[in-house]
Amino acid sequence: MDGGYWTRVEEFILMSFSSLPTEIQSLLFLTFLIIYLVTLMGNTLIILVTLADPMLHSPMYFFLRNLSFLEIGFNLVIVPKMLGTLLAWDTTISFLGCATQMYFFFFFGGAECFLLATMAYDRYVAICSPLHYPVIMNQRTRAKLAVASWFPGFPVATVQTTWLFSFPFCGTNKVNHFFCDSPPVLRLVCADTALFEIYAIVGTILVVMTPCLLILCSYTRIAAAILKIPSAKGKHKAFSTCSSHLLVVSLFYVSLSLTYFRPKSNNSPESKKLLSLSYTVVTPMLNPIIYSLRNNEVKNALGRTFRKALGLRNCIP
Repeated sequence: MDGGYWTRVEEFILMSFSSLPTEIQSLLFLTFLIIYLVTLMGNTLIILVTLADPMLHSPMYFFLRNLSFLEIGFNLVIVPKMLGTLLAWDTTISFLGCATQMYFFFFFGGAECFLLATMAYDRYVAICSPLHYPVIMNQRTRAKLAVASWFPGFPVATVQTTWLFSFPFCGTNKVNHFFCDSPPVLRLVCADTALFEIYAIVGTILVVMTPCLLILCSYTRIAAAILKIPSAKGKHKAFSTCSSHLLVVSLFYVSLSLTYFRPKSNNSPESKKLLSLSYTVVTPMLNPIIYSLRNNEVKNALGRTFRKALGLRNCIP
């Protein structure tokens, strides 16, 4: 507000890590650039291998391919702009650009929560009903489950982003974050946001906790089924089929919960930036690595793909 009038915000300034020395920002730029490239290459490789190798055409790898698409989208929305702010190329982001970034952040985030729940259900069916697994998880069912996983991101992103950016903004236009997340942008609003904050809290709890409860239910049943297997070898084999997913879920939900469900008194902007890095930058890089290192089928498929690629290359005169 200036002289009793609302000022129209045309653009925002992303503060990112501007409080750090230039040398540290340059180091962060190189680190995040490497992570970004590894993330894109790793997830793209997972997509290509699961499409090319007939041994990986099962429902589990169909959902893994969807997860890799999500991680690539998540990274493209957040990381390129963050890299630009670290080098101080352009720390500004337009009003529309900020709204678009927030929209797709909510969309991909909501979709990932439900996709992880779908992947847990897939493991539940595979372990608890192995004989009926091919019939239950047929192509039509897995396609419906994938659509159902992606869909919740649309209403969540549409309502929250449209509502937030319909508020008047005044005073400073500095967003104390490395991307347009809801809480730091909300602090710039010059209106009563109590109702929106209630909606945001309830919506976040539903989008995050509903899939989490479904995952817990699935793994409770999985654990009970594994305990009934008489041989240690059989138990280990059954657990190994879901250990990668369990690790990915743990990384995602722990970082997400620490970011959005901590008491405000313990949630400084700088600590939130660091926690946000874990699920927006680090976890998307780790997912393909976890599935590659802990899954023999993926490792074998990667080996076959590389050998085939090298063989074709050697045949070229």
